[in-house]
Amino acid sequence: MNRDDLVIFKQWFSSYCASFHTSDENDNRNLVLKEQHTANVCANILGIVRDESSDEGDAMIAEAIALFHDVGRFPQYAKYKTFKDNVSVNHGELGAEVLAAAGILKDLELREQEIITTAVKFHNAFRVPHLAGPDIIFFIKLIRDADKLDIWRIFFEYLSEDCLENRPSAVSLGFPDTAEYSKEVLARIFNKQLVPLAMLKTLNDFKLTILSWAYDLNFRESRRRALEDNYIDRVAATLPQTEEIRQAVSVVHEHIRGKSEGDHNG
Repeated sequence: MNRDDLVIFKQWFSSYCASFHTSDENDNRNLVLKEQHTANVCANILGIVRDESSDEGDAMIAEAIALFHDVGRFPQYAKYKTFKDNVSVNHGELGAEVLAAAGILKDLELREQEIITTAVKFHNAFRVPHLAGPDIIFFIKLIRDADKLDIWRIFFEYLSEDCLENRPSAVSLGFPDTAEYSKEVLARIFNKQLVPLAMLKTLNDFKLTILSWAYDLNFRESRRRALEDNYIDRVAATLPQTEEIRQAVSVVHEHIRGKSEGDHNG
């Protein structure tokens, strides 16, 4: 892969996104959200990969993965009007299908095609799959971290938006914004486990799930950014301030700070 390939990919992505815009302002807000998210994930992944590797080839592959990671979101939203995979379609798998159908990667080496397509397909998997080849695993972990960092930002900005009409409606995945939260979700936070989407019932459950993502950060730079941007505390501040939630947030903090200290001492 070279820089000219990335220019072509970015031009294709821009045209692809534009093809889904409609006269509906709410739909367009949700689509623009994903376009802006993609740009931010591209910046995130470059920061992470360059902290891990001096190989510019790795950086270009990583940027291509970030550019394409959410291409499945556009046909998903066009058909189902939601970004909630478990009531529509797996957007990672759909994204891999979109890339194959478009043939946009056809001029790359076969291994590069495989890495990019596989990373797009599994970037949203509940856990990193066991696949042959540490290079593929490396890039899947990169995109998962870069994606999480920006989703934290998006979600906090969504919660901070006073005007409901300005909020992209699909951010909350349709969960009811009530005071309730599930004990089962909270228990997984205490056990330092990720939370499956099927377990969620309320917006507070979704907030707790986002906090649990701190357990699945793979790289030093990702953890540094998570602490620096302070989105864990920012999202936590929007949850009911019960003693058990405060304790759960403390567990998340202790985990990520412990990992970060290990990064500095390693």
